[in-house]
Amino acid sequence: MSGTSMDSVDAVLVDFSGQKPELVHTHAHQIPAKLRAELVTICNPRNKYKLEDLARLDIQTGLLFAEAANTLIKQSGYRKTQIKAIGCHGQTIQHQPDYEFPFSLQIGDPNTIVEQTGITTVADFRRRDIAAGGQGAPLVPAFHADLFRSRKFDRVVLNIGGMANITILPSGSNQPVSGFDTGPGNILMDEWTRKHLKQPMDKDGAWAASGKIESVLLEKMMKEKFFSQPPPKSTGRETFNLDWLEKLIKRCRKRFIRKNVQTTLCELSARTITEAILQYAPESTEILVCGGGAHNLSLMFRIQALLGNKRLFTTEDYGLDPDWIEAMAFAWLAKQTMEEKPGNIPEVTGARHPVVLGGIYKGRC
Repeated sequence: MSGTSMDSVDAVLVDFSGQKPELVHTHAHQIPAKLRAELVTICNPRNKYKLEDLARLDIQTGLLFAEAANTLIKQSGYRKTQIKAIGCHGQTIQHQPDYEFPFSLQIGDPNTIVEQTGITTVADFRRRDIAAGGQGAPLVPAFHADLFRSRKFDRVVLNIGGMANITILPSGSNQPVSGFDTGPGNILMDEWTRKHLKQPMDKDGAWAASGKIESVLLEKMMKEKFFSQPPPKSTGRETFNLDWLEKLIKRCRKRFIRKNVQTTLCELSARTITEAILQYAPESTEILVCGGGAHNLSLMFRIQALLGNKRLFTTEDYGLDPDWIEAMAFAWLAKQTMEEKPGNIPEVTGARHPVVLGGIYKGRC
C-alpha cells in the first residue's frame, strides 16, 4: 500500500500459517517524483483534471504496485508459486463517505498487477463497506484486534500515518472493538516540511521541537468541524491539506515563523489524538503506537504528556515493527477475503453488518 503521505509503497510478505502472523520480508519501494506530484494534484478536489489522466494514473500506479510486489518477492527468495495472494489497498484519490452518494476511490489497477506478477490479487477493499452503509474506513482495527487485544488491559492501538486513527480494544470479551479516524497524523507536518525545507518529513520531529505553539492558529485549526463529529468517522486529504492550512494562516492576519507553524501542527495532531482517546477510551491503560508517527519524537512526547498516566508504547515493544503494521493489515484483509470471512467491524465503520471486503482477481501462479 501507499498511504496518504505517499512517501513510498510499503510491501510486506506475511506468513499466516502460525498462531500469530510472521513478518517474513519487507520492502519500501520508491514512488517516482513525477508520479507522486501528479497523484497529490489529482487528490485535491479543487484541481480539475481529465478523465484520461485518471485512467492513465490508475494503470501507472498498478504498474508501480506490481513492481513493488515483484521486487519484494525476488528479495525474499520465495517463489511466486508459494504466494497465495497479493492484497492491494491502492492509492486513495478521493474519500467522500458523507456525500449523498458516498464513495471512496482507490487507484492501482488490480488487473495490471495480476498480469505483471501472475499472482491472484485482492483489491478494492473499501467500497463494499460503504455499500453496506459504512464509512469504508478505518479497516485496520479488525487486524489490530486480532494481534493486540488483551484480557488483562484495556488498550488503544494508535496508527499515525498521514491521518491518525485509533482502535479501542476493551479487555472484556463481551465489549465490542471500536475505532475511528481522529484527524491529521503526519500529513500536514510532512507537507509543510516539503514546502519549506524541501525534505519529505520532519525527521524525529526536530523542526517542530525548535519552535513554539502559535495559540491563535491552533485555536482556528481546532475549530474544524471534523474534530467535534461523533464516530463513526473517517477523513483524508480532501479535508486536511496544505490549502486548508494556508487559508487558516491567512485568516489569522499575522506572519508566523515557519518553525512555529510546524510546532503548532505537531500540537494539533497530538491534541486531537489524545482528546479522542480520553473521550472515547477513558479506561484504557496502554496505548500502542504504529505508523511513521511513532518515529516523531516531538509528537510522541506531546502525546505522552497529554495522556498523563496512560502508558505509551510502540508496537516494536510487542515484537512488530510499527512501520509495517498497516501493510500487514491489508495482507490479513486479503486472507479474510480469500477465506470468505468479513473484514470490517460495523462498530468502527458504521456499516449495517459485517461484509467480505474486496474483489478477487485470479492469477496464473
